[in-house]
This record gives sequence, C-alpha cells and structure tokens, in this order.
Amino acid sequence: MQTVETLNEGLKRAYTLTIPAADIAKKVDAELKRVAPQIRMPGFRPGKVPANLVRKMHGPALMQEALNTSIQDGVQSLIAEKQLRPATQPSVELADGYEEGKDAELKVELEVLPQVPTPAIDALKLERLTVPVADEAVDAHLQKFADQQKKWDDAGDKAAEQGDLVTVDFVGKTMDGVAFEGGTGEDMAVEIGSGRLIPGFEDQVVGAKAGEERQIKVTFPEDYPAKELAGQDATFDLKIKSVKTAGESVIDDELATNLGLESLEQLRGLLKGQIEQEHNGLTRTHMKRKLLDQLAEGHDFEVPPSMVEAEFNQIWAQLQHEATHEPDQQAALDEMEAERDDYRKIAERRVRLGLLLSEIGQANGVEVNQQEMQRLIMQAAQQYPAEQRQQFVQYVQQEPMAAAQLRAPLYEDKVVDFLFDKAEITDRETTREELEAAIESEDGFATGTHTHDHDNHKPKQKAKKAAAEPVDDANAAASESTDAKPAKKSAKKPAAKGADAAVEPSDSDAAASAKKPRAKKGAPVEAETQVLEADPVAAEAAEGTVAADEAAPAAKKPRAKKAPKTEA
Repeated sequence: MQTVETLNEGLKRAYTLTIPAADIAKKVDAELKRVAPQIRMPGFRPGKVPANLVRKMHGPALMQEALNTSIQDGVQSLIAEKQLRPATQPSVELADGYEEGKDAELKVELEVLPQVPTPAIDALKLERLTVPVADEAVDAHLQKFADQQKKWDDAGDKAAEQGDLVTVDFVGKTMDGVAFEGGTGEDMAVEIGSGRLIPGFEDQVVGAKAGEERQIKVTFPEDYPAKELAGQDATFDLKIKSVKTAGESVIDDELATNLGLESLEQLRGLLKGQIEQEHNGLTRTHMKRKLLDQLAEGHDFEVPPSMVEAEFNQIWAQLQHEATHEPDQQAALDEMEAERDDYRKIAERRVRLGLLLSEIGQANGVEVNQQEMQRLIMQAAQQYPAEQRQQFVQYVQQEPMAAAQLRAPLYEDKVVDFLFDKAEITDRETTREELEAAIESEDGFATGTHTHDHDNHKPKQKAKKAAAEPVDDANAAASESTDAKPAKKSAKKPAAKGADAAVEPSDSDAAASAKKPRAKKGAPVEAETQVLEADPVAAEAAEGTVAADEAAPAAKKPRAKKAPKTEA
C-alpha cells in the first residue's frame, strides 16, 4: 500500500492511499474460500460446489466485501503507521472510475487530537461553600406538606372565597358558541388563588355556591400550547358541584403516616437529608466551575474544529429549546443570534477543558470500570418502554460511540473528584441564597454546568404547568429511605374526568434517535388542578463538558462513499 500525505495544516490531515489490485484479489480469494463450504447448489453435495461456480454466482458481492475490507484495513494501517489520534470519524472516498482488477485509490481526510500539554494540577486551590441545614428550612418544608395534605370541609351554602376548593363541571366554547376540543370535563377541583389555571378563571369562580350555574369569559395566553386557542377569547359554562373550605394544617405523626412513614421524626430526618443533598449539589456545581476556570486559565492550545462545531451545535440546540419557553420567543432568538460568536468561543473552551480532563484522567489511571458502565446502561435503558430496553442495551454494546457518549459524563465526574482530592480546599459557611447567587453570576455554559429549569424561565414567572400525577416532596423524600414503605394514604384532591383546556400541559419528552428504540413520551396531562407546586429541587449539576478521548475515537470502520463498479 502506498501512502502520500496531501495536507498537514494545524490539526487537519489528508492522505491518498493506493491499494494494489493484487491485495484486493487476495482478499477476494480468502472470502471465496470462507463462503464456498456454505454454498448450496442443486446437483452438488453440501460444501462441494466448485469455486469457479461460486465466483461466477457471487463475484460482485465477494468483490464488494473484499474492497470494503481492504479499505478498512488500509485506513487502520494508516492511523497506526502515522500514529494518528483521530478526533472524528475519518472521511474516506474511493476515487471515481474504479474497476475490478485495478488498484484502488482512496482519499482520506481527518482531524487529529492535539498534543495536550501536561496539565499543572499541583497548585490547585479551591473554596468550598457549605450551607448548613437550618431547622427553619425543614419546618418550612413540613408546613408545605401539611398544607398539601390539608383536609377540606363542606362549606354548605357558603359562597366560594379565596383559598376554597370548588368542584365544577365545565364546557369551554369559542366566542361563537362552539365547544372546542379538550374543553369539556367533569369534577374538576379548582383551588381558588392557586394560580394553576389560565388567568381570570379562578377569580371568576369567587362567590359561586354549590348547585349554581354560571358562565365565565377568559382569554388564553399568547403562548398557550394549543395554538388554535392561543390569544383567543373563550367562555366556560360552569356547574358548581361543591364548595369546600380548608381545614387547619396540622404537623404531627399522622402527617408522616399518611406518607407511608413511621413518625414525624423520621419525616424530619428524611427532609433534612434531602435538603443536605440539594445543598451538596449546589456546592459541587460552584466548586467545579472554579476548578475548570483554573484549568482553562493555565492552558491554551488548538482544538479540532469539528469537535468545536459539534459542541457549539449542542449548545445552540439547548438555547433554541429554552427560547421556546420565553414569553417573547423571537426576542430570545434574536439575542442568541447577536451572541453567536460568544457561544462558539464557549464551545471551544469546553472542548479544550474536555481534552484537559481526559489527559489528566489517562495520566492518573482514572477509568470507568465494567460494573459502573453496566449500571449506566441499565439506568439509561429505563427511559424506554420495557419491550425496547433490551434493544437499547444491544445498541449501546454494539456501537462504541454510543457507549462513549454514555460513559463520558461519569468519566468526567471521576476526574473532577480526583482533582478535588488533589486540591487545597478551604471551607466557608454561607447561605443557600448566596450560593445560588454565586452560581447564577457565573456562566455555566462555559464550563458545561449550565442548567435550565423549565418551570422557571427568565424572566422569572410563576409556573403554570400541570403534571399527570402529582408527586410531592414528602413522597420523594420517603422514596430515598430504604426502609420506608410506599405512601398509601396520600390525600389527593379529586381529578377531573375530562381533558382540561384551562390547564397548560407539560412538555413531552423528546423522542429518541431513530437509530435507537424510542423513549417513552411524557404521559398525557389529565385535568388536575390539585397539582402540588412544591419548590423545584436545587439545580442539578448537569455536567456538559465531554471528556474528548472518551467520545472522539472513530466508532465505526470507514467505508468507501461510492460503491465500486463491478462486472457480473
């Protein structure tokens, strides 16, 4: 095989490979020898079909397979001979006009990983901001759960007031009197003042009494998910089924037992542990950003443009998704576009940090073991329907790139933990508000620790979404205890029996890639206005920087872009 380098600029490489016809012919003969015993033909005993007949019948297919094998072997030999470290899948193109019996000429183009300078990690200094869990924080959570579990007493002939629970049947109609799809339901529980329905709906229920019928007029928000209703006026014909007043919220052992726990003390302990976990996540996010800042400041080297482009596309897609939740979507997109160059620089920084972390991990023996990898695969498989989980597992096992992408975040976390152990760390107590402010003041995109709360978009606005089945923080806390029993008596308000156009539906999970089994979509939203609006759990430390060497190596064997012409 002859190799000629045609490009060597920065991290870009290009070569012309010439594979002798004799080498291809040898592979055809080897393939023929391999498959001949498996060929069945009338008039011949199994495995006794003459080689010349096999060649005549299957020659084109044998030739194609031999050519592909030669190309794969040639590219792998090139990489080994030149000691290349591909950053992306090599581009391989077979020259036009290839004919059987002639040499094959290939054009191979690729980007290589840079030589990363040995990172300096002996002088790392970090400050760890810690937030103690105050009794007041636990008490606040307890009070919230008590309010969510409060009992409702029949109000009789009393007119509904703010804070009351009104059960209604409803029929939504356009202004010309036509009922619209999804606008009819029965037994919908409306807690007046909760803000869970479209603006104006709850306010117009004030003063209603059981047995009364009334019509209200509302205007759907401009960003309402049902596009045919967005910004439109509509009426709702209501039949008031009942009016109930809230009973006193009581924090006692019964509150805990209603959640499947043994005592109030156990509930307090679980809540305190949950809050500590939230604080630890915030602490880690802040400290990781400071760590990556120090690494970035001390290193500047060229990175592969293709990796930067891939990282930029990932950031851009995330920003575009977030823009869809903004009140003025076009303004958000325009702002993004004005800052496009800044985000591309951030993508370059993240790729550089990924390469640095990979270099540190490899130099210090950091690895994701087989048991950890298996656990990652099984956890990821849970997002798919039961009948597709095995298909997903097989996909990851057969696709090295998919496995690398799954492994990368854990690999990075382990390298970060290694660096935390090496760093000189000082502790300082602070408040949760100050820690969150410190995190918000920094650019999470630059370090891959950006998070986005889909219920609290900037500018901040009250969440209006409903979930198919509410899960309160106490149940979540109980599920973290290995000895806690499932909640059996969780007091929930009755759900409506019809679709509720007055409640905004939650987002569905995006479907998975076409190459993988489809992930389960979010459950359709039922008409439930009793959704418990607990404070969102602290922002997750979503690690975005990919360890480059974990994801960069070519996953598939290269194949020629153009099929060679072969004679039958």
